[in-house]
Amino acid sequence: MNQDRIQGRWKQLKGKVKEQWGKLTDDDLDVIDGRRDQLLGRIQERHGLARDEADSELQVFESRNPEFRFDNGGETVGGPESSSGFRSEKSR
Repeated sequence: MNQDRIQGRWKQLKGKVKEQWGKLTDDDLDVIDGRRDQLLGRIQERHGLARDEADSELQVFESRNPEFRFDNGGETVGGPESSSGFRSEKSR
């Protein structure tokens, strides 16, 4: 998958993430850059949630948005050439 498509997917996901967790800023989303662990930490910080609670919310979000799956191991949407930490179900 080329870099433009990967970046486009993250932009789509950023909108959904911001809808779900409205206290996240654009700067937060830039730092997160598709990495699940970063998203989890920012959700905890901005929304004042415990790690387990934030993780539970994120799992629900992932189940409601099956076209996007964050990967805990740093794998990326388009393979190792991508900098995003999520992958599309279509790319598996």
